[in-house]
Amino acid sequence: MAYRKLGRPTNHRRSMLRNLVTSFLANGRIETTETRAKTIQSIAEKMITLGKRGDLHARRRALAYILDETVVSKVFDELGPRYADRPGGYTRIIKTGIRKGDAAPLAILELVE
Repeated sequence: MAYRKLGRPTNHRRSMLRNLVTSFLANGRIETTETRAKTIQSIAEKMITLGKRGDLHARRRALAYILDETVVSKVFDELGPRYADRPGGYTRIIKTGIRKGDAAPLAILELVE
């Protein structure tokens, strides 16, 4: 996978991705550009895998990335057990069209049932 800069300086990109992943895991669904959705997808799946592990080290790693402690609790208490039997692929990207202002391709990133 190629590393995506997303047209942002490093510190802005990191905080933007942390905010997007936190919002996505809190709501279970987020609408953003295709490129951002693809980047968020890999990070969010890693966080859910940490939730499946469920040990203290995994919880601390998730707390180091996810900004909200209630979202970390949700990942470990709800999402981890929900996907315990699934070996991966917890999210899906649905392409929705283009944004009117700048013609950026939009997509919906959501959790699989």
